[in-house]
Amino acid sequence: MGSNRRDFIKKASAGALGVTLTGGITSASAKSYSRIIGANDRIHVAIQGLGRRLGGFVEAVSNKKNNVELMYLCDVMKSQREKAANKFSKLMDHSAKLENDIRVILDDKKVDAVFMATPDHWHAPGACMAVQAGKHVYLEKPCSHNPREGELLVAYQKRYNKHIQMGNQQRSSLESTEIIKNIHNGIIGVAYKAIAFYTNSRGEVPIPVKAAPPEGLDWELFQGPAPRKAYMHDIWDYNWHWYGWDYGTAETGNNATHELDIARWALDVKYPEYVDVYSGKFQYKDDGWEMYDTMLATFKFPNNKTIQWDGQSRNGYDKYGAGRGTLIYGSKGVVFIDRAGYKLYDLKGKVIKDRTLKGDEDGVALGGGGSLSTRHSENFFEAIRGKKSLNSPIEQGVVSQMLTHYANISSRINKPFEVDENTGRIFDRDAMKLWSREYEPGWEIKPV
Repeated sequence: MGSNRRDFIKKASAGALGVTLTGGITSASAKSYSRIIGANDRIHVAIQGLGRRLGGFVEAVSNKKNNVELMYLCDVMKSQREKAANKFSKLMDHSAKLENDIRVILDDKKVDAVFMATPDHWHAPGACMAVQAGKHVYLEKPCSHNPREGELLVAYQKRYNKHIQMGNQQRSSLESTEIIKNIHNGIIGVAYKAIAFYTNSRGEVPIPVKAAPPEGLDWELFQGPAPRKAYMHDIWDYNWHWYGWDYGTAETGNNATHELDIARWALDVKYPEYVDVYSGKFQYKDDGWEMYDTMLATFKFPNNKTIQWDGQSRNGYDKYGAGRGTLIYGSKGVVFIDRAGYKLYDLKGKVIKDRTLKGDEDGVALGGGGSLSTRHSENFFEAIRGKKSLNSPIEQGVVSQMLTHYANISSRINKPFEVDENTGRIFDRDAMKLWSREYEPGWEIKPV
């Protein structure tokens, strides 16, 4: 922050205070005064993607103690922009500008940071554009659509020296942090295996048919980096997750990201040596769902450590007794970790410690929001100010995300493969064909 701006802030604050002391303060000047106080520390933000994850950012962005000014609300769907504007209008004393094209926002030099909660295919391209434009980025999971994008994200972060916080908000859980530190210190002996799981009872989805884009949708911008296709009914709103690989990363990219990150963190491992996947579509076999709805993925790491991902998208039977979570097995005990806390067991299955809280961000419900997302966002703000380190820096996020990419690639080529434990590269040629993806010309992420 330059000295001229600091001097201006001081003089402006003194002038506003003088009005208060000499002539009484009007509502307009009171509003101006509130905007001046702390301006040197204020973070100007934009939010791109105003769908189901928007609720996760509202409290942190609107809470005055965080000293954040929301400048833009961005979405390719007009109704989403209007709905978000209405939500924030009840919480803030100023109105954010509504915009459908993130590139317009990135050109505004006053914007310091962008929250990105778009469909998956936009995440890495949008984040790379943002840091290149001088913005910090809160990047929702999955941070990348494919392994190559993870490499590019790290390269862009280093090249432009901007913060990129991945949105796996359980990294900001005090309880998860506590128990994982204890696991590393030997509370369950040698941790050797983790089972990360997710259970949901998603129903049938429509079979896509060609249709005109719904009113207010900028279909061209929705596609963004993806190759151009004709619009199909119902593809823009969440079901893009299940309609092929152009936009989504299936349930593993959608939800396994969280639990696999906890598993990798707890076992203190990086890249696996071997990946094997069993997957398929077993429920509602004649509907429009194009992806697997069931997956069991096994990742074998050095030192005889193993992580398994057990995902059931459309079968609601909770075989682990919860909708989602991570089990960590050790030579002296077991820990169950989820977003609400943890339970520590001895080898006889007796509960030794229970720090399970009634939280508002456990479970599998859609919609975002809750204490972990708020804490994660506030950590992002404090990192920008230089007061804290990121809880989930992108160089860690992309490694956890690689596990989801390995699983999806193994599922798509229908065979296991070996991985270079040091570089993360896959030895199988068929697998490496899916290391990147095809982009719409002009939207490629250029190496830096």
